[in-house]
This record gives sequence, C-alpha cells and structure tokens, in this order.
Amino acid sequence: MAKAKQVSTLSKSDNEPPTYQEATAGYDEMEAQFAWDDRQIRQIFIRKVYAILLVQLLVSVAIVGLFTFCEPVRFFIQTHPGLYSTSYMVFLVTYIALSCCGDLRRQFPWNLILLTLFTLSMSFMMGFVSSFYNSKSVLLCLGITALVCLSVTIFSFQTKIDFTSYHGVLFCLCMVMLLCAICVSIVVPFGYVPWLHALYAVAGAILFTMFLAFDTQLLMGNKRYSLSPEEYVFATLSLYLDIIYLFTFLLACFGGGRE
Repeated sequence: MAKAKQVSTLSKSDNEPPTYQEATAGYDEMEAQFAWDDRQIRQIFIRKVYAILLVQLLVSVAIVGLFTFCEPVRFFIQTHPGLYSTSYMVFLVTYIALSCCGDLRRQFPWNLILLTLFTLSMSFMMGFVSSFYNSKSVLLCLGITALVCLSVTIFSFQTKIDFTSYHGVLFCLCMVMLLCAICVSIVVPFGYVPWLHALYAVAGAILFTMFLAFDTQLLMGNKRYSLSPEEYVFATLSLYLDIIYLFTFLLACFGGGRE
C-alpha cells in the first residue's frame, strides 16, 4: 500500500508543468547569442555597402575628372549631346529595375550588372554636366561634397536623433522642391534669375544632405526603421544618389561657367 502511494506521488510530480525559472533557463544566453549574430550580420552588411559605394564613387570621380580636364574628350562629348540622352535612358531603365523589382535586385549577378550600368550611366551624365563648368569649380564642389558626406556620416552614426522617423517631413520637402522646380522652369524662359537659381540649388543641397543622414541611419539598423541585410544593392543605390545629387546642387550653386 505504501509503495502504491509512493508511485502515485511520483507520477503526479512528473506531470506538473515546469516553473517559470525552469522554462526560461538559458533564454538570456540565447537572446545574447541572437543579438551578437545580428550585430555581426549588420556589420558585414555595412562593410559591403560602403565597399561597393567606394567603387562607385571612384568610377564617378574618374569619369568626371576625365571629362573636365581632358580637352579632346570634353570637346567630343559636348559636340555629341545624343550620348547624354542615351546615358539618361540607361540610367532610367536601370533605376526603375533596381528600385521596383525587389527580386531582381537581390538576384546575383543581375543586381551587380544593373548596378554597374546604372553607375556608368550616372557617371557619364555627371561628367557631361561638369564639362561645362570651370575646372576649379568642379574640384571645389568635389571637396565640399566629400567633407559634407564624411561629416554627415559620422554625425549619423554618433547622434541619438532618429532621422528615420522623419520620412514624412522629407516627403513634404520633396514635394516643395518639385513645385519650386516647376516655378523655376516657368520663370526661366522669361529671363534668367540668378538669385532664384542659387536659392533653389542651396535648398536642394540641404535636402539631400538630410536624405544622406536618413539613408545612413536606415543602413545602421539601430533606429526605428532599418533596411534588411539582403538589400545591400538598394542601400548602395540610395547613398550613391544622395551624394551625386548633393554634388549636382553644389555645382549649380558654386560652379562657374567655363570660359
């Protein structure tokens, strides 16, 4: 009888659910391991994006320098404006493909092929535009762009301000810039207004400086919104366009025409 009672007691204790401490034992270690793995993946993602971005910028600077300082090349492209139109079409097609086709921009090697065509076409257009400006002005704007990008990147990594939560503000500013561009295009045929052109260029430079901070923090992954580590092509595309547009507006603001 005593043995039967003891067996009954043991079976009852075996059927009891585990306590909270027993059920969550080892959870902290697992959470720390997952957080560590996520940080490792994010760091690899950031290094990959900036490595590709560095190659893009080196190609763009090389093409801009060639078109600006090499007189035969400059004369050739200025007398063949159809090359600019072709580059613009390639830029537009590759940009739409990389921006709208998520599966395509994640599929290797097509994503890198499209990104290469996009970079070359954009660099050619920038070189074409830069060829009409004074060489010193181009160098000055390149230097200012480099300093601004470095400062904004360091600030975005260090600050506690979450720029990713201001996407609505950036959208409204883009709409304002669009309306201003329409107004400028209407005014220009009746006469060139230097101060209006300079004001629009300064506003554009400020806007894309803000976009650079926004996209940098999306890349970091420690703010309200972040990019998936699979989206390294889209992240590179965003940062590259921010820098190119910043350079374009600075060139429009500070650049002097070639004599």
